[in-house]
Amino acid sequence: MNKKVCSFPILFALLALLIGTCAVVFPASAQAVPTSAGSITVRGTVARSYDAYQIFSANVVDGDSDAKIATDLAWASDAVRDAALPVLHSAGMPNSQATAQEAAEWLNTDSHLTSALSAQLARSLQNSGAVFEALKAGTAAELPCGYWLIVADDDAIAQNEAGTAPIMVLVGGGAVTVKPKAATPKVSKHVLEDGTAAWQKAADATVGDDLYWRLSATVPAGLSAYDTYAVQLVDTMSAGLDPSKVAESMRVYVAAGAEGGFDAVPAGKDGRAGTEPAKGWTDITAQCVVSVEGSSFTVRTGDLIAALCGADAFTAGARVVAVYNAPLNSACNHGIAKGNPNEVYLRYPRSPFADQSGDAGFTRTPSDDACAYTWDLALTKRGSDGDKPLAGAVLSITDDRGRTLAADGAWDAEGKATVTTGDDGRVTVSCVDSGKLEVRELKAPKGYTAFEGTRSVTVKAEGLDVDQVAAAKPKLAITAESPLRADSADGSTGSLEASLINTPTGTPPSITTGGFMPSTGDMAMYAAAAAAVAGAALIVVALLVKRGGGSHKE
Repeated sequence: MNKKVCSFPILFALLALLIGTCAVVFPASAQAVPTSAGSITVRGTVARSYDAYQIFSANVVDGDSDAKIATDLAWASDAVRDAALPVLHSAGMPNSQATAQEAAEWLNTDSHLTSALSAQLARSLQNSGAVFEALKAGTAAELPCGYWLIVADDDAIAQNEAGTAPIMVLVGGGAVTVKPKAATPKVSKHVLEDGTAAWQKAADATVGDDLYWRLSATVPAGLSAYDTYAVQLVDTMSAGLDPSKVAESMRVYVAAGAEGGFDAVPAGKDGRAGTEPAKGWTDITAQCVVSVEGSSFTVRTGDLIAALCGADAFTAGARVVAVYNAPLNSACNHGIAKGNPNEVYLRYPRSPFADQSGDAGFTRTPSDDACAYTWDLALTKRGSDGDKPLAGAVLSITDDRGRTLAADGAWDAEGKATVTTGDDGRVTVSCVDSGKLEVRELKAPKGYTAFEGTRSVTVKAEGLDVDQVAAAKPKLAITAESPLRADSADGSTGSLEASLINTPTGTPPSITTGGFMPSTGDMAMYAAAAAAVAGAALIVVALLVKRGGGSHKE
């Protein structure tokens, strides 16, 4: 009696894409002895356990070149046949074909066994209650010979894992090892730095000013087994950030393809993010749901496959960007010691078979964060005669947005507010962004002369543009124009000190009264300046001595 030999070269080419190995089936040799069971091991990081459904039973032997040969194919059970045939017929297999041999040959023809079809078969088998064998990842198991559909167990998919398309594998003969390819989404977070108009891992800002954050998710290519695919961006802000503007400012965009940038909207140096999507991006805000609870919120997208107009575009992967406004508030941390972090993680479907209507069908990525900083500047009015603090100076302090500082510490958008130094001579400019402040002296203290025009004091923060917040080591510096003097900068606390020097009325201008050069808060600069002046004096003395030939008669 002749045995029917099943050869599936195209089917195994598909398996090569899914599991990274390729075994081509060749005709059986006369010496081949079939076995009743075979060993299989599932490796990789897709899931901790798998469900194995036998589709066809068969006699299996090893052929040449590590190939396997299957003969005498039969449906594994009536339940499996009844679950599989409607799916195959719906996919195009002629209704007249119903035997295991015919089904296997049709699957092999023209690469009918796609990832999408394997997922449909798995869904039908799961819904039918067909019996399966449980496989533990990394552990060898013995299974009856035949063709098996290996499906990741949804309940065994942990954080940063993802069930992919089921794998059809031939078990029998020598041991078989399969490794499903992981396809895990990723998420990142950035904040808009107005000084550079760039999305960075860290930025500094003035309390109350608009501060835009960007959440960027990447869905990998090759997820063709999904009928629908939605994600959830889960964001947690620190106590120093104001969540009141999140819902009204939220905009969500999607673009096809896993490769490419995340510049979904333009970013301006005014510290604002645009709303009109860039080329290739689609605004899907209307299809999303934003839920804010305290300092946390969740953005739930609609079906990304539908948003990209079909599975063909989605197979290349997708990028999702959410942009929103969350300013620093009065409870924020000052300086770099703690900063004001903002964290996000992404929930994504566990597998093509997960229920996406609630939260149970999702697993998640690790978290990613970005951070915002703010600084405090104390400006002290001092007299050149002893550096003593001076009360009663009326100043106009203007920021780079044209606002002036008011007595209560707020910024006046009309630019008319002024401040007056108290008994300690100080004016505090609290919770400010880096940049330039312009200072005018409208009235000097009694007995002192006000300077004319405008002078600037500049706060500079370096080291905010980093790949990870954990690697950020910002450096804070201050410079000033005479008669302002930069005194100190403490990045850890965010505290900056500067002085505004006034000379007594009638005192001629002096090198010692105005801080004749910009200062960085480094006292070494003052030592160097003093050394330079002393050196110049010595040179003059030496010249005079030389002219006199060492004589003191002159």
